[in-house]
Amino acid sequence: MRCAFLRRSTMAMWIQAQQLQGDALHQMQALYGQHFPIEVRHYLAQWIESQLWDSVELDNPAEEAKAKRLLDNLVAELQRKAQLQGGEDGFLLKIKLGHYANQFKASCGSGGQAMDSLSQRHQQINQAFEELRLATQETENELRKLQHSQEYFIIQLHCIALMDVLSDLLPTLLAQLSSLSSLTPAERTQRETTLQSKRATVEAWLTREASTLQKYRLDLSEQHQKTLALLRKQQTLILDEELIQWKRRQQLAGNGGPDEGGLDVLQSWCEKLADLIWQNRQQIRRCEHLTQQLPLPGPMEELLSKLNADITDIISALVTSTFIIEKQPPQVLKTQTKFAATVRLLVGGKLNVHMNPPQVKAVIVSEQQAKALLKNESTHSESSGEILNNNCVMEYQQATGTLSAHFRNMSLKRIKRSDRRGAESVTEEKFTVLFESQFSVGGNELVFHVKTLSLPVVVIVHGSQDNNATATVLWDNAFAEPGRVPFIVPDKVLWPQLCEALDMKYKAEMHSSRGLSEDNLVFLAQKAFTSSSNNPEDYRNMTISWAQFNRESLPGRNFTFWQWFDGVVELMKKHLKPHWNDGAILGFVNKQQAQDMLMSKPNGTFLLRFSDSEIGGITIAWVAENPNKPGERLVWNLLPYTTKDFSIRSLADRISDLNHLLFLYPDRPKDEVFAKYYTPPLSKAVDGYVKPQIKQVVPESDAMLDADGDFDLDDTMDVARHVEELLRRPMANQWSSQQS
Repeated sequence: MRCAFLRRSTMAMWIQAQQLQGDALHQMQALYGQHFPIEVRHYLAQWIESQLWDSVELDNPAEEAKAKRLLDNLVAELQRKAQLQGGEDGFLLKIKLGHYANQFKASCGSGGQAMDSLSQRHQQINQAFEELRLATQETENELRKLQHSQEYFIIQLHCIALMDVLSDLLPTLLAQLSSLSSLTPAERTQRETTLQSKRATVEAWLTREASTLQKYRLDLSEQHQKTLALLRKQQTLILDEELIQWKRRQQLAGNGGPDEGGLDVLQSWCEKLADLIWQNRQQIRRCEHLTQQLPLPGPMEELLSKLNADITDIISALVTSTFIIEKQPPQVLKTQTKFAATVRLLVGGKLNVHMNPPQVKAVIVSEQQAKALLKNESTHSESSGEILNNNCVMEYQQATGTLSAHFRNMSLKRIKRSDRRGAESVTEEKFTVLFESQFSVGGNELVFHVKTLSLPVVVIVHGSQDNNATATVLWDNAFAEPGRVPFIVPDKVLWPQLCEALDMKYKAEMHSSRGLSEDNLVFLAQKAFTSSSNNPEDYRNMTISWAQFNRESLPGRNFTFWQWFDGVVELMKKHLKPHWNDGAILGFVNKQQAQDMLMSKPNGTFLLRFSDSEIGGITIAWVAENPNKPGERLVWNLLPYTTKDFSIRSLADRISDLNHLLFLYPDRPKDEVFAKYYTPPLSKAVDGYVKPQIKQVVPESDAMLDADGDFDLDDTMDVARHVEELLRRPMANQWSSQQS
């Protein structure tokens, strides 16, 4: 990293630089610019000159960490300096220095690369919040000025009212005074004229002031309109972009994507919005009160009414949109099985909703019922089943500032299914869990009825349905469009799109960064499209339908593409995960490819590939001499192992048993790869018993070959030598000693 601020020109003593004149001054100014603004050099002069810039060797890559520390310190100092700026004159400088700090972090961070889109969006949001804060503070100041001016106006209004009374009484008072004093008629007239003149002056002032007050009100109303427009824009950015993206990440996490994260950041933004909206709402209400206190001719009443309606719409959208599902219920939901979910109100703490904790109710609804709810065609929540323990009170966590309802012990007691369409099976039918609540804010000023729908769930009653239900969920999570009508998904997608979803699922289940390679995906494409092409480009623009994915069986098989793939995933996840992560399993290789690969290798070379003919099967293929034809070499294939086989004896032990397996393709000695997974040798007998050992053997006769040239293996008890040992032991003596 070589940030521009490390240039030696920045080490010149700033006090001396300020004395420069003429061309020398212009040359010095030219050294600064966008890469290092001169304002930064000026306001951080003392700090800059105290740093050991010469200690960093700019041409030495090993010095990058030291340079990064200097940069971080510079940014921190710049942020500190920005926070110290106060007053009206320091406001713009504060914003400018803060902007430069963000600019340095972006341009010099991550090896000098440009700021990524995420950082840009966050900076945009934070800058908008600063604008809104300033705008709200400005309208607050203007409102106070208006209030002060109006209060003074009302006092003057009372003064002129008093003058009116005095004016009415003046003739009588003067007549009475004339009998008690020596006032001449001319003096009485002068006094009366003076009083009337003062009254006229005050009336003229009141007329001008009333006009000024009305202008203040209109100006303030216009400022509020601008602030509300900024609030809408900011809220749209946060709710319609950032929150929607978070929900999309949450949905992809259901397919094994990375954890959605970022909810606390979203909450902080939503709370800032709530705070600013509420401040502006209170200002508008105070302005209404002032208008009612002193009615003046003009359109203020209508303007304030519209502002009030607009701000209420904004806060309503914020509250209803931030009632979200933090932890989704399982998307494959088995009846009579406990499940959990968590809902959260992102603005609950800020609006003090927890002062009267609301209750949340969960019900399961069908796809059609969900459509009606979103179209506001249904005002009450019909249910398609019965969920036990479906009510929960929201709890406020002071430490985190979160208001959540944790459903820990829900269970779906029963489900009511709709009529299925065409070839649709029960595992293609989608439901959703609806969470709803009602609460008030601002001392019952506003009451909200909030609802939120879970991701689609498929309800099953037996574990055998899990495979097909998972296919429905994976397709929906991968290809659902934001804002869709529940729960529409495309019937066809591009093959690379499905590859991305399968790779995500595979890596998640294997807890590995080693996903599906391009060769693996070509193998899968060949299986899905019944193709023989080895060129990835041939599949790039092909589409695969839902029917091809998990409704129609593969040619010559009684299972679908997904059922085969999911069987592989289950086998690997339960028994072979470490071997996949070690790179020991090629897996996605067909029989002909295996033969071509092995025939060029020495005898005893073997590989592991997934079975084409059996769900969740893996086989060993190896090259060896044909025992019936000396000099001829063949590739042999064992009948596939399944989960049942590996629950009896592990893959590593089975490979250890087969002495004719020497090298894992291409040339790795098998013990080098698998020895760390071998079961340790048997220990000595316990309580007079010797545990028998299961050992795998391969028959050498070609009579054991099946129709495809695959070996059929027996699991044989290798107990002969243990029996011999037992026979040699004095069992009777052991028994006698135990009895004694």
